[in-house]
Amino acid sequence: MLQCWLLMRYPMQKSTRVALVHLYYELCLLPGVEPRVLRSWADMLSRLLSNKPGLKRKLESTDLELPWLPLWRVLQKELWPKSSLDESSRNLVNIFLYIAEQCKRYYPPSEISAMMDTFLPLLTKETVLTTIPILTSFLPPTHPHLYLPMFFTLWEAFNSNTIDDRILDLCGDLAEEHVSGTNGIAGPEGGAAWKDVGIWTEAQWNTIVGKGLSSMAVPVGSGMHSTASYADLLDKSGAKVKKSISKISALAKLLIYSMSVDGNARDANPAAPTGNLSQQKGYLAGSRALDSLDRMMTSFESYFHPSNTGPWTIALTTFLQRLGSEFTKRWKEEEQEICKTPITHRLTPNIRRAFVNILKTPAMLAMFSKDALAMSYAQGALRALAMLEPKVVMPELLERAYGGLEVVNETHRTTAVLSTLSGVARPMVTESIWLSGQKHVVPLLELCIPGIDLNDPAKTVCATMFIVSVVQHIKIGDLSQAGMSFSGDEPPDESMDYEDTDHLPEGTDLGALPRLSKAEERALVRDSTAGFADWVVSLFRRVFALYENLPEEGGKKNMTGGKQEESVLMSIKSMLDVICLHLSDPLFDLVLKLVYDYATSNAKSNGVRAFGQLVACLARVNAEKTIAKFLPYCIAQIEEELKHGASSIRITSTHAAVPSDTTLHWNLAILRGCLGYGGTTLLKYQTQIINLLRLLVEKTKSERGYTGTGRLITRVVNTISTVYPLNSRFVNDDEWKDQNSSYHAAYWGRLYEAQDVVIEWHVPNDEEIAFALEIIEKVGVPALKIVGSLVKTSSNWDSVARNDFCRYLHACRAVILGLPTFIKDAPKNVAHPCVNTETELAELIVSHLDVAAGFTLTDPKDPRYQKVLTWRQEFSEVILDAGRALRSITAGEDHTDAVIGVTRAIDTYLLTYAVSRSDFDSLQKNYAQARDLNRSWTRQKDNSRLVYLKRAQTYHTGRVYMHSLYRRRSDTDDKMLSELVELSLSPYTRVRRQAQGVLHNATGYFVRSTRYILPTLFKALEKGTDPDRMKGALYILWNKGVAAYALGDHHAHKEYLLSVLECQHEEKPSIQKLVSSIAQESVSNLSEEAVPTETYKHDIPRLDEALRRLESGIPAVDQSLLQEATQKSATRVVKREALYYETVASILNVASRPTTHWRYVQMAARFLYYLLRRDTVPSAELVKFLLEQTTSPQPAIRTTVQKALLKLLVCIKIRSFSQSMEDMWWDEWKSPLSRDVLVADPKGFVQKLQRGLEPDGCYFDNIKTGFILWAKTIKGYRPLADGEAPIEWEPASQAALQVIRHSLRSHYLEQLAALWSQESNRSGSLDVRPENTAFFKYLSKFCGAESLDVILAVAEPLLFDTDKYRQRAGAEILAGVLRGSKHWTPVDLKKLWTWTTSRLDRLVAQITPETIPFWESIFQYILSKRDPRRNELLISWIFAMPLEFNGNSAFEMTKPLSLFGITVGALGIFFNPRAEPFVELLFQNASSSYAEIRQHICQNLYTILNQQWQPWYPSTIDFLRACKDQQDPLLIRRAPYLAFVHQIMGKLPKWREERLPPPRVNQSEYDKVGLTVLQWIWVTSHGHTACLMFPYALVLMPEILRMSELNDNSELQAYSSAVLYNLAAVAPPEEFIEVILTNFTDAIKLSKSWRIRLHALPALVVFFYQNLLSISQQGIAKLVDVLLDCLADENVEVREMASKVFSGVVRCSQRQSIIPLKNHFVTLTRNTTLPPRKDASYADSLRKLHSAILGICALIESTPYSVEPWLPPLTEVLAPHATDPPPISTTIRKCASEFKKTHQDTWHKDQLAFNEDQLQSLSSMLVGTSYYA
Repeated sequence: MLQCWLLMRYPMQKSTRVALVHLYYELCLLPGVEPRVLRSWADMLSRLLSNKPGLKRKLESTDLELPWLPLWRVLQKELWPKSSLDESSRNLVNIFLYIAEQCKRYYPPSEISAMMDTFLPLLTKETVLTTIPILTSFLPPTHPHLYLPMFFTLWEAFNSNTIDDRILDLCGDLAEEHVSGTNGIAGPEGGAAWKDVGIWTEAQWNTIVGKGLSSMAVPVGSGMHSTASYADLLDKSGAKVKKSISKISALAKLLIYSMSVDGNARDANPAAPTGNLSQQKGYLAGSRALDSLDRMMTSFESYFHPSNTGPWTIALTTFLQRLGSEFTKRWKEEEQEICKTPITHRLTPNIRRAFVNILKTPAMLAMFSKDALAMSYAQGALRALAMLEPKVVMPELLERAYGGLEVVNETHRTTAVLSTLSGVARPMVTESIWLSGQKHVVPLLELCIPGIDLNDPAKTVCATMFIVSVVQHIKIGDLSQAGMSFSGDEPPDESMDYEDTDHLPEGTDLGALPRLSKAEERALVRDSTAGFADWVVSLFRRVFALYENLPEEGGKKNMTGGKQEESVLMSIKSMLDVICLHLSDPLFDLVLKLVYDYATSNAKSNGVRAFGQLVACLARVNAEKTIAKFLPYCIAQIEEELKHGASSIRITSTHAAVPSDTTLHWNLAILRGCLGYGGTTLLKYQTQIINLLRLLVEKTKSERGYTGTGRLITRVVNTISTVYPLNSRFVNDDEWKDQNSSYHAAYWGRLYEAQDVVIEWHVPNDEEIAFALEIIEKVGVPALKIVGSLVKTSSNWDSVARNDFCRYLHACRAVILGLPTFIKDAPKNVAHPCVNTETELAELIVSHLDVAAGFTLTDPKDPRYQKVLTWRQEFSEVILDAGRALRSITAGEDHTDAVIGVTRAIDTYLLTYAVSRSDFDSLQKNYAQARDLNRSWTRQKDNSRLVYLKRAQTYHTGRVYMHSLYRRRSDTDDKMLSELVELSLSPYTRVRRQAQGVLHNATGYFVRSTRYILPTLFKALEKGTDPDRMKGALYILWNKGVAAYALGDHHAHKEYLLSVLECQHEEKPSIQKLVSSIAQESVSNLSEEAVPTETYKHDIPRLDEALRRLESGIPAVDQSLLQEATQKSATRVVKREALYYETVASILNVASRPTTHWRYVQMAARFLYYLLRRDTVPSAELVKFLLEQTTSPQPAIRTTVQKALLKLLVCIKIRSFSQSMEDMWWDEWKSPLSRDVLVADPKGFVQKLQRGLEPDGCYFDNIKTGFILWAKTIKGYRPLADGEAPIEWEPASQAALQVIRHSLRSHYLEQLAALWSQESNRSGSLDVRPENTAFFKYLSKFCGAESLDVILAVAEPLLFDTDKYRQRAGAEILAGVLRGSKHWTPVDLKKLWTWTTSRLDRLVAQITPETIPFWESIFQYILSKRDPRRNELLISWIFAMPLEFNGNSAFEMTKPLSLFGITVGALGIFFNPRAEPFVELLFQNASSSYAEIRQHICQNLYTILNQQWQPWYPSTIDFLRACKDQQDPLLIRRAPYLAFVHQIMGKLPKWREERLPPPRVNQSEYDKVGLTVLQWIWVTSHGHTACLMFPYALVLMPEILRMSELNDNSELQAYSSAVLYNLAAVAPPEEFIEVILTNFTDAIKLSKSWRIRLHALPALVVFFYQNLLSISQQGIAKLVDVLLDCLADENVEVREMASKVFSGVVRCSQRQSIIPLKNHFVTLTRNTTLPPRKDASYADSLRKLHSAILGICALIESTPYSVEPWLPPLTEVLAPHATDPPPISTTIRKCASEFKKTHQDTWHKDQLAFNEDQLQSLSSMLVGTSYYA
């Protein structure tokens, strides 16, 4: 009911909304509630809060305060569940995080420190992917200064896309939230102060933009992208958090909401400097954020071009679209009076203009993208830009548009242009937005007509879309004959906000563009409208031609052709609808005559439906004229056709049109179009219409004929009997009429606010009601009588009788279909309420919201009401009789069509009331699309009149929709449902499917209808039932809605599961497949919390308080009803619990039968697994069954029952350790051996861990804290003492445990081991099976050591067997026992470990290359998340193994290294104190001759260094202070083992000199050590802790650059290049940027090898782009100097590579230096002449000249989409050298070719910048000088 209230958009008092939010918030936090219920509560909470981006919030933080800690309590158990309870299918984590995100605004800011104290101790390297989303989801958006430094510190330290996305999203939200600084809602205390760029410091801003650049995934410099995505793929810890973040949107928001005038404005045209290169001064439009955006867009501008499409295209165009949208939103917000942003920090016109200029070129390039989605985003961006600066965008856009529309052979360009024009239609037609636009309307519309082409559906749809987008805002009428006054004729109530002259932005080059006054523009518009008449006639003739070429109508759905043709027809219908609506009266009359002439002289079978739609468009505008024109003619034609036998062939199934019936169908379609609108207009023709309908019902005997008649009846009845809005024109009716004598173009593009829209409604009057009743009486009643008489003789039907039955029944249906809101349902007498009076109250069954909804007849006492009701009742009785009669006929003729007709009649009777859900949803969607199309931002109040008309219709339909929900069932309704069920079980597939579709639909509207039909369905599954009937029942039960209801219903739950399990009597494969699918999908409704949710028993004081708060603000509750409901609730709880035990026992009974097929045993086992609950005690019989099935020969059964046994034992453990129900459901139960150990002194605590276990000490198995902060307490476990009793399990489960203990005998274990020793699957996988190890872990945990000897006796022969599968089975058993012995007594543990360690040598010795993967997994399983002091013997044995690196057998050396690595990873911080000697050992042996050993060295170094990183702080305050004040709070710049790297660096030059010659070069010390170091950096850079690599990599970087030239060792060269790319792609700490840049530039500048330069330049490009804003001006100057040197390099490849890099650097950061650079290169070119080839100076001169030419070409390519004033003269410099020897000529030709490609779209304008000689020079550059010249 609350959903209905919200759907109605009814107002709600703030206090009530607050109380409801509290209620649903507390409901979401209840423990032990089913996930689907929680999801529905979370959804309602979100609706109540209504925190949609961009919209005004319903509640501010001052209105509501919520507690965060209870939510964290329930979230925590889902984030890190106990391993035995972890289910990947649970999605509660994301539901709870969603709740946190919705509510974080309402968490008190005073709790921020408490949140940090809670969350930060949990942040470790392993949990960072989970903890960061928690922090961003919970922290309130106020007081960001408290936590932002921390986020930037973490952001710098971790290499992860997930973290990037989350923090970018947070920063985007904060930038928007605090755009007003301390003047915002949060005030001076909670608001963010302005800093260097918005609310960010310069360093923070550089980080944000750097991360944003890398998020675009643009392959600038052809380099690889960030390794962050690889790091996320390797780490699965954050897999539970699945929210997708749009980092593109976040970045756009960040940039826009950080813009303001915060610096000096940059000179748009700086004076040409002399001497050295100048540095950039100031910022674009005085805004640093805008300047950053400019540099970003410049850096990847070329990737917007259609020829450069790739995976990045969608990201880039989305970025464009979001930038335009966010800028518009902020601009509009700052226009509001309530805006709190100070004027000095608002956007300015200069910023707006500069912003549009930045985005204009990329958007116009991307609008021609090959990807449809990318193209739509670019067009969306252009739409926003056109609204912001139409004078800047529209002229250039229209130039491209005319070009695209005039070119007929480039379809893609045409469709792109049409789509774009659709988006910018409003600026074009509205003179108050752009004065020069209206004159283009008619020419563009004329150019669109060729686009309507059936052979090109896409182009046709685009053309119609453009026409609609324009015409919906204008009146199509000729203004050229109106008065000639050009001023003062605009509408008096609307002032136009524009100047008399169309001014252009400052600095715009006017060229030949004329500037016209308003009067001159209006004169041009007047003249252009003279073409409207010709355009309209041409358009309609084009449409007629298209109709004539349509394929024939046909098929099951009577479609015209396929989907493409249907989409074309739909778009043309929409276009004609809008055009007809906006025709002036003279043009309407012209079109009406044109259409009438065509209609009366043609009858095309392929255009019947389409032409009828066209006539409907005319009738909608002026029904009176249209009907008067067409009705007499059509009636005469129809009568004539029927007289001569049209539609006389009796057919009841769908068929192709009979050619002789074409004229009949043609005129029927025209009539349907005419009579579909008009309402009262039809009254004039009442007699003619009724006579025609009666004639048609009687004479049309073919299916096509009588269904066409039915549609006509429905249209007529619907038109006169329903409520709907009239006049959908773009202006109110009075304004439309006023326009006839004025300059109506002044109204074009008019928008309204809601209160200004005047809507006329059609409401049926008494005459129309009488007309509808007459149709019922004269058409419906006679037809029904005929149907009734035919039913009585159904057993003797022939084809004539069957045809009569179908067509007359269809006529009855057609009448009812037209009367959905004619009578309002009166309260019904519910014969079968399906209410269990013991446990349910009928008064509490939900009912519909009874609102006024425009029903025509609402008084049951009204004779007219009774007349309709009586006829409906007669209709229902006839249908039921027909259904029963037809079902009883088992022989004779096929009556399928008749039965289908009955099914449809039942559908009509039950569901033709009010409005259906699908119709209402489509109406809502249609309204939302129309609303969003015309508004620039989400809070825009004005919109087109059509949108408000759609809104009114949607709201009205919503009220009607309320009546279709929660309908009560009368006795007739029940009979209909029963008949539907019987039809759904029909032996005929076609009938079954049709009936099942209707049944599923009906159960969604009628209350308790599913419960009513379930007994029949269950009965249909019993033994002896016909297979087809059984199949029908199974299909219904398979429906998700039916299954969810049945399994949640007390009465049907047990019967549903048992009915499925009892289906094995039917052997038909199709049925068994169905049963299997049903069983598989049923388990999703059998969650552990299902029964506890229905029988909730916990104390919930906070929820009670929320209820009391709500109760105080709403009307008094009926106390007697409440008391009765409470009593029945107690009964319901008892019965539901009893039902649970009965269900489990019944399923167990079926599964235990010896006759039950193994597939059904598996189904039963799955049901039992999902029915296990932590709050109920399992029976001994259940445990016995599960144990017996663990030795089943079927692997699927074994897997299921093992999981079930594990869950059962875990539940026993939970109950044994829980002190209360809350402990049980919140996973807060504690082992009696666990202790919460206080960590007062973290340093002392860590030191204590290194010592042996003290007498009163504890084991700490899984330390989840201590990276940044230590938790106040850590859970430890005290060991059992000798002689101490083991853990006692709950008494109630002892019988079940006894069954398990009794089964652990030699025979059972041998049988189990034999099964486990079989090959797993067809692929022969040797992976460890976690269900097997966990099985023995829990057996050992619960049964202790009493069966240890038997288990070890079974495991030993397996462990030492040569068969790998038997060996794996033994390893799984041993690992499980070792893992499960955690709480054994010391004596038992000693016995187990003595046995194990005595066999370790043999075990490891027998490991082969094939078995080592699973043995590694086994050791990993034993050691991970365990205090090493528990596994002391095993760890000592592993560390005692000698680590060899240069032995004879690589595999034998691999074993101890692999075990060492596993142990180090498992020990974690326990290993740190003894790490250094091992690190030294690893570095010393980096020169191992074996590649496998070197890989182990790299991996172990990575693991050790990772674990050494523990930068923890004593308290949260200390950490936050360090983030704010220190440069390196997380110590990522410290390198504890840098000395070892320095040692290697010291030796590498010597080893380089000593390298062996090929082919033994890879055995050189230099190559081996180099590869080891490179692989180590490579591995580190692909992890989350890549930042730790930089201190080491910077030391090694010079040598890495030198390695890149060694082409005699391809592996070394490949790794060195890859590592260079990694260094460039991973974001380094800020102070390393200049160091890395210096390393690159020094290597390039000082190296004697050209190969080093060639390999360093591409990596340098990547680094430059990734750190674009962070590189200082001095660094860029240094880079430019190096590139200039490289342009003159002796190697041509280096020169060409340097030219590419130089072009990009100039484009992004050195545009102010172009003039001096140009002068330098031109001078060098002119001063260098090529001597003869034999001259000694030839090579040097060629190199010098080539370097100058490359420099000039780089400058040209630095402005790819514009022609700067300095560029044309360069063609005259280059052209003379176009015939020089290569590489000069090839460089020039390539440059010219690229110039041509990038300027082809704008060449019509760009060529004006060149004089004739320069154009000739450009041509010479492209083709060279002619041979014959």
